[in-house]
Amino acid sequence: MTDQATDRAEEFRILLVEDDDGDALLVEELLHDTDLPHTLGRCRTAADARTALLAEPVDCVLLDLHLPDASGVETVQAIQSDTHAAIIVLTGLDEPRAGVDALASGAQDYLIKGKVEPDLMQRAVRYAVQRKQAERANAALQLGRLRAEENARLERGLLPEPLLDSTVVTPSSRYYPGRSQALLGGDFLDVVQTADGQVHAIIGDVSGHGPDAAALGVCLRIAWRALTLGGHRDQHLLHLLEQIHIAERTGSDLFTTCTLITLDAEAATLTLHLAGHHEPLLITPDGAHQVVAAHGVALGIAPGLGKWPPTTLALPPRGALVAYTDGLIEGFADGTGARLGVDGLLDIIGTIHTPDPGAHLDHLIARTRTLNADRHTDDLAVLRLDWDATAPARRAGGWRTAP
Repeated sequence: MTDQATDRAEEFRILLVEDDDGDALLVEELLHDTDLPHTLGRCRTAADARTALLAEPVDCVLLDLHLPDASGVETVQAIQSDTHAAIIVLTGLDEPRAGVDALASGAQDYLIKGKVEPDLMQRAVRYAVQRKQAERANAALQLGRLRAEENARLERGLLPEPLLDSTVVTPSSRYYPGRSQALLGGDFLDVVQTADGQVHAIIGDVSGHGPDAAALGVCLRIAWRALTLGGHRDQHLLHLLEQIHIAERTGSDLFTTCTLITLDAEAATLTLHLAGHHEPLLITPDGAHQVVAAHGVALGIAPGLGKWPPTTLALPPRGALVAYTDGLIEGFADGTGARLGVDGLLDIIGTIHTPDPGAHLDHLIARTRTLNADRHTDDLAVLRLDWDATAPARRAGGWRTAP
């Protein structure tokens, strides 16, 4: 082992994989004659090299293509699966194609034994390491792009366009991921109107984060829309959703909370079914308060045993229902570590006086996020249904997802 570095942070960690002692000595002398700060280790076989690379990462591997346990491009393939290091293969004078074949197999460069000078060795190591870093950066960028595209597809599935043609009810929604550039969670919502004029809505939250939770949320949201349009309602609908949840979830620990909402403007009634979810808020000209509603267990907690009793409310001529996932109220409210909670949320609503539903949601969420100051990082989704039986249709506040 040689060490020519004065600052260890600038050293190139090099592993020589060479079974011939004479060739190994020549490589060591070449490196010694350069001004490249480095440490050099040596292995005689591909198996020993793989063990060494798993124990301690290196920046560059100088790899002979003829080892006792590997030969040719198979040597490169045997080594590169265990390391992020740059690989420079060492070929003989009588192997004109070996270096090119090694590059095609993933090596960053090749050197011909007997034709290497110290300056060439130094440049080869530096450039190979830089090239490998660039390759890894490009791969990470591509992975990020693919993940963003996947998130966009999942987001469209979690937050669809409402199927609504009502002159009385207008929906608005907002969704915020828990942290910057985070994977989507399992929060989902949807609104449809059936042929009888009733407006049906769902808001739900699959436990966990990432593509599995988001995919399950998309599956449940689509299933809810299809089943609702097919005439399924209330507890029967929740039993069907639970069956789908259990069949599609990737782990037995995943569960889903949700609220089913049926708004009948003609009968002036609102019916709720809560499956482990928060009671929504009712906003009227007289103020805002939390609805008192019966509770049932979340989907997937007690398969086949759940009961979800309905709660039916009389609708005032004008008002709004705000349903949300727990990311809206579980954030911090101040510097003492207290959570915002429903009371804190109602206090904020009492200070917002804009008549526009979408602007109201924007102000509400902005205030909660400012108070939280990024200390709590759960996703949040909010669905607001406004109705006014005394006026013509109003413009909806719109669906929106914020970065």
